[in-house]
Amino acid sequence: MNKTAKHRNKFFKPLATMLTSHVFLLMLCCTMAMPFVWMTLTSFKPFEEVSGTHWVPEKWQAENYQEVFKKLSYGAAAGEKDPQWHWWQYFTDSAFMRYYFNSLLIASWVTLLQCLTSAMAAFAFSRLKWRGRDKVFLLYLATMMIPGLVLMIPKFKLMDWLGWVDSYEGLIIPAAFTAFGTFMLRQFMMGIPSSLDEAAEIDGASKWQVFWEVIMPLARPGLIVLCIFTFMGTYKSFFWPLVMLRSQHKYTLPIGLLAFDSSQGQATHLLMAAVAMSVVPLIILFVFMQKYLVKGIQLGAVKG
Repeated sequence: MNKTAKHRNKFFKPLATMLTSHVFLLMLCCTMAMPFVWMTLTSFKPFEEVSGTHWVPEKWQAENYQEVFKKLSYGAAAGEKDPQWHWWQYFTDSAFMRYYFNSLLIASWVTLLQCLTSAMAAFAFSRLKWRGRDKVFLLYLATMMIPGLVLMIPKFKLMDWLGWVDSYEGLIIPAAFTAFGTFMLRQFMMGIPSSLDEAAEIDGASKWQVFWEVIMPLARPGLIVLCIFTFMGTYKSFFWPLVMLRSQHKYTLPIGLLAFDSSQGQATHLLMAAVAMSVVPLIILFVFMQKYLVKGIQLGAVKG
């Protein structure tokens, strides 16, 4: 009997532990998904049902998405004069598409420049030998400890002196350099054998060729992770664009949605439809790049 009980314990204890962990993770996932589910369902509700207690709409109203383009249009009466929009008007007359374009443009440029500058700095800190390298790196790394709000006024003063307030340059250039990206890529490059550099230099490769043709291809997983983090962070950026932008046609999606919410009052169903459309690029990015995000979490275990 004792042997039978021991065998049962060996079987049921791991099973109970696994079931408990799976139930806990399932509850955690449901809790995290609830706001997104509520947002999606609310975007299909008529205005009268928004304040109701039912999550699922009694009357599905997909016209909310079409209404967002008409409400967010250049000229207050653009949608009123021609309620039956043609397909090209969603691209030419809707400010929402302009906000989409601005967010994607700024996020793409910041991602490109930040990955390039971070890779070059990481190569200098990890592969090149020069006096005071580690001390300079620690000093550069210490800038991550400074809160962003502390640097907000000096950055704005600098942008004003350069004439970059209310411009794309003012949103792109300050974000093109990051200590976090440099640190992450440096840790990744430190794991690449130095013998590859020596073999390339023996074959006559310059430092730039070693960087571009040897290190960069091997550091591709780290670069992809940095691209994902940078694009998502820039695409969702709110406070700096709010400080810098003045012209409506240069608004990014977060600023445009703020202006839309202020102008439409309590149109929660339209706001949720606009938010649902704005997160589509991030969902697509996550679905196709989730395996690289897992690698990004594992980069912290790379020994420098």
